[in-house]
Amino acid sequence: MKISVLSKKLWCVHKQLLVLLTPLVFLPFLFTLPEKEGKCLYVVVLMATFWCTEALPLAVTAMLPICLFPTLGILPAKMVCPQYFIETNFLFLSGLVMASSIEEWGLHRRIALKVLSIVGVKPAWLILGMMLTSSFLSMWLSNTATTAMMLPIANAILESLFGDLESLKQRCKSPEDRDNTVINGTDPYSTTTEEIRSESEYQLKVWKGFLICIPYAASIGGTATLTGTAPNLILIGQLKNYFPDCDLINFGSWFAFAFPLMLLFLFLGWLWISFLYGGLNARLCFAKHDHRALAESRAKALMEDDYRKLGPMNFAEGAISFFFVLFAVLLFTRDPKFVTGWSVFFKKGYVSDAVTGVIIVSILFFFPSQKPSLKWWFDPKASNTPYVPLLSWKKAQDSVPWNIILLLGGGFAMAKACEESGLASWIGGHLQPLAEVPPAAAVMLITAFLACFTEFASNTATIIIFLPVIALRVSVNPLYFMIPATVGCSYAFMLPVSTPPNSIAFASGHLMVKDMVKTGFVMNILGILSVSLAMNTWGVAMFSLTVTCDICGKHTMLL
Repeated sequence: MKISVLSKKLWCVHKQLLVLLTPLVFLPFLFTLPEKEGKCLYVVVLMATFWCTEALPLAVTAMLPICLFPTLGILPAKMVCPQYFIETNFLFLSGLVMASSIEEWGLHRRIALKVLSIVGVKPAWLILGMMLTSSFLSMWLSNTATTAMMLPIANAILESLFGDLESLKQRCKSPEDRDNTVINGTDPYSTTTEEIRSESEYQLKVWKGFLICIPYAASIGGTATLTGTAPNLILIGQLKNYFPDCDLINFGSWFAFAFPLMLLFLFLGWLWISFLYGGLNARLCFAKHDHRALAESRAKALMEDDYRKLGPMNFAEGAISFFFVLFAVLLFTRDPKFVTGWSVFFKKGYVSDAVTGVIIVSILFFFPSQKPSLKWWFDPKASNTPYVPLLSWKKAQDSVPWNIILLLGGGFAMAKACEESGLASWIGGHLQPLAEVPPAAAVMLITAFLACFTEFASNTATIIIFLPVIALRVSVNPLYFMIPATVGCSYAFMLPVSTPPNSIAFASGHLMVKDMVKTGFVMNILGILSVSLAMNTWGVAMFSLTVTCDICGKHTMLL
């Protein structure tokens, strides 16, 4: 059999081969390392391989601790199973339910159109509006849902600015290409001049800039809140495993650190994308009456018309807006650290962010979506329509990605096993040489490594694999490395397969891989620099990270 034929056959079954062969390849861990630590490392490496290669579905790999840890004698089942629905998962679930109610009543579209109409329609300002809107929505919705919602809005605006995309591509063709299409009788733009071709190329660049900024902004925005992306919740869950008494990070303190970082990175990313795709020019600041101005006025009219079609805010949208703001305010003010929060009214340690989230979203399931009327009770002729709450359980159930919740649980189970088996301490003992690396340099190296690794693996799987190791970096407060590592896992910009938002934008057919690589490479560098700056300035002050410690003193220091 030819090698090419054999290789194709092997590729067809490569996932099955990985599932069968990987456990055999790593068997030496069971016999060459200390018994309990070796068994735990065997499971960790096995799961890491399956997560990175997706030999099994991510959620299925996440459930392996339930069968492997008990059978290998690492942890009993009664300790493993509760990790799959700990307090952190309830916070994540409440955020998802709130997001589903926002989508149910179209509030996200109203927010998007309003912001875009405010920033204006000049390309650079419109890119900024797209990025601000996408990042804000992604703080509460999933970055995938945000991208899926924003791309159709962007395409509608672009068509009003530049016309049909296929026609635009035709106008960008070189004279030789146009001659060929004229011979074939298919070019309606045979009289296109060089000036029009140049303008069309500019418009096509701007189009790409619009499409590429949305998934990038959605990924950046998710880092600003604990519920915005799964790695943030993994950090909280693993902190509770390793340092049970540590309460430095909650919804409010994380937002106070990550939101300025998000704004900084968004601004730098906007400058880079606008520069690369033609949005930064004299028209940004000065009005100019030409054909572009006419197109911009059409686009502005389209946005205003779309917003007008939404009509005035109805009772359901108003109610969702109220509960959304209440949800955010209560989470921010529970225990913001810099002032006394409302949690002091309850027994210390009893009320958490998860409790707050579940209280608010529970109200959505019985609060009416229509304005209540006393008149209805006394009017025998009034129609007896069914009672409709703001959110139904079916809608909430359909909107919750249960696979991600299992993935979170698998990460928490792995972290628990690493601690209980002694693997965490064993790894920490082998990291002594890393103490010689300056902490500031180590932050950049860790962030850069994880930002590159997450280009090929999901950000959740990446942080689950590496956070236990990062947490035990010697002689430095663990948060100093865990926080930038967590944020860096969301900075996947270079490849279409890196994140679902990138894939959605690439699937539109208007972007090429080289566009994402060229733009994303610089975005990664800007992200690494932004995280390093944030961590070494306000991050150090906010989380009291100036004190160093050894491995034995970490628990005491973090109290």
